[in-house]
Amino acid sequence: MQPIMTPRDCPLRRKGCGGCQYAEIPYPQQLARKQAHARKLLAEWGPVEPVLGMEDPCRYRCKVTASFAEDGRRGLVCGLYAKGSRRVLPADGCPLQDELAEQAVHAVLQAARECRYTVYDPMRRTGLVRHVQIRRGLYTGQLMVTLVTGPDILPGSRRFAARVRELCPDVTTLVQNLNPRPTSMVLGDKCRTLFGPGFIEDTLCGLRFRISPASFYQVNPRQTQRLYELAIREAGLTGRETVLDAYCGTGTIGLAAAGRAAQVLGVELNAAAVRDAQANARHNHIQNARFVCADAGEYMNRLAEEHAAPDVVFMDPPRSGSTPEFLAALGKLAPSRVVYISCDPSTQARDIALLVREGYRMVRATPVDMFPYTEHLESVALLVRTEKR
Repeated sequence: MQPIMTPRDCPLRRKGCGGCQYAEIPYPQQLARKQAHARKLLAEWGPVEPVLGMEDPCRYRCKVTASFAEDGRRGLVCGLYAKGSRRVLPADGCPLQDELAEQAVHAVLQAARECRYTVYDPMRRTGLVRHVQIRRGLYTGQLMVTLVTGPDILPGSRRFAARVRELCPDVTTLVQNLNPRPTSMVLGDKCRTLFGPGFIEDTLCGLRFRISPASFYQVNPRQTQRLYELAIREAGLTGRETVLDAYCGTGTIGLAAAGRAAQVLGVELNAAAVRDAQANARHNHIQNARFVCADAGEYMNRLAEEHAAPDVVFMDPPRSGSTPEFLAALGKLAPSRVVYISCDPSTQARDIALLVREGYRMVRATPVDMFPYTEHLESVALLVRTEKR
């Protein structure tokens, strides 16, 4: 296989992949387009800083998900869905995917073929394999393979695991995930470790984080480091502040900020993520951070009633943005600074408009290009309180 240098030359694009919306656009022009997009959405509220791009915008995806299908000529295949269809394009030379992760996909496919595995049909409940998810710790080099199956039993699991490791010796752990339901969600609720510890670790902002199959962890670690460093810098921490990490997930932002704060409170509705955050705090010997499982808006209302407002709030909501209830609770809590990390500047702009009504002013926003060659853009906005309550 010849190395693919940019998406412009990618054979998958010619076959209908559709993953790289900006494949034909030189990278400097992509950044200019994203900068203009961020300014159009956010400049009404304050200055928009230059977008933070990547020095090398290829091979940045350290999480790869591929789906299994049957091909009349080749039998079992594994790869990406073509745009707007369920047709699977073999994972072969994607210029955005980590090369080692891609090698692991090939190893899984070869081992599955040798074990005569068939594709699972969730409607008929026949067959076996559905997806494979690869996660690589960029800075540790650890590699996790998660094979998603319909049935509970994986015939020849030892032979399969041994063959995957033989074909890709860099695999650190191999996990079977069970998902028999007719759903578009890749992972199910139950996992079984076939080899290794069942998780990998990676380093971020000087800390070590455990990544399990269902853990949220950004797919572009290099830009994630810059994103979090920017967010913590914008918070203006001096070591005396109480920090609330809303939508904290596995605690990455809050724990990265803990060394510069008096204390960190993390709130997250997903109980499994809270357990991961607590484990990450112990693993990194961080004693000034605690995490609670609760709705962030309800938790902030409770803090306001207890007159226990934090100095700084980090908020990192999903792509759909925050909710009016959360933003109203934030206004009631009235921290002096809010650092809003967004994966969609359009919903961020909508939410900033509501925060302005709650008595905040946007100091600045900084776009961060987490996904080169795609239309997606992240943004970090600093807001300060202008009205005392």
